[in-house]
Amino acid sequence: MTEYLLETRALSKSFKKTEAVKKLNLRVRKNTIYGLLGPNGAGKSTTLKMMTGMLRPTAGEIIFNGHSWSRKDLENMGVLIEWPPLYDNLTAEENLKVRTTLLGLPEKRIGQVLKLVDLKNTGSKRAGQFSMGMKQRLGIALALLGNPKLLILDEPTNGLDPIGIQELRELIRSFPKHGITVILSSHILSEVELMADDIGIISDGVLGYQSKIHKGENLEALFMQVVKNSRAQEGGDISC
Repeated sequence: MTEYLLETRALSKSFKKTEAVKKLNLRVRKNTIYGLLGPNGAGKSTTLKMMTGMLRPTAGEIIFNGHSWSRKDLENMGVLIEWPPLYDNLTAEENLKVRTTLLGLPEKRIGQVLKLVDLKNTGSKRAGQFSMGMKQRLGIALALLGNPKLLILDEPTNGLDPIGIQELRELIRSFPKHGITVILSSHILSEVELMADDIGIISDGVLGYQSKIHKGENLEALFMQVVKNSRAQEGGDISC
């Protein structure tokens, strides 16, 4: 029997008369990377914000680790949505120290997460002097401080150069072996294909496809077909 760390059941979100997310049924397996794909404005960020308590669902349910989601579950989630919340005038270690102090976390986690994201040797260099890739990795380090079961990343490779993208890809791929499940939202198909174990494709708020990634599959053709179908008609979710 497949163990899911997170599921959504008919999850929906409306803003006045606009349905941003429509009856989403996501299934995220434990210790895997789930790639949530979709064009800009598809409903990816809205979905992630509901998972993390930033938005209240209009309807439906979120199941986390076998039970109905509550705010208590945020203790087991690490989140990086949009840009990392960094203090540019502080070092990497000092940024993490602020967060551990606020959350009452043990200081030993600082060295552990800095090692995990390969920022252990940045010394007195301030975060404002970091490259974009280093800032993203520091943002991920902040999200990992609480030793989460689930890490949620929204468009983590945006703005990175090819080297930064490769480094971040390798970092993300390493998380499942540390017992961390990842939900990765992106519109960059090639990156998700290299990182994810499973994918879901969302367009116009509808989940049009959900499956494991199949070797040799033409992900671009699949993506375009799903988007085309969802724009042509109202639909539910199609699992394969």
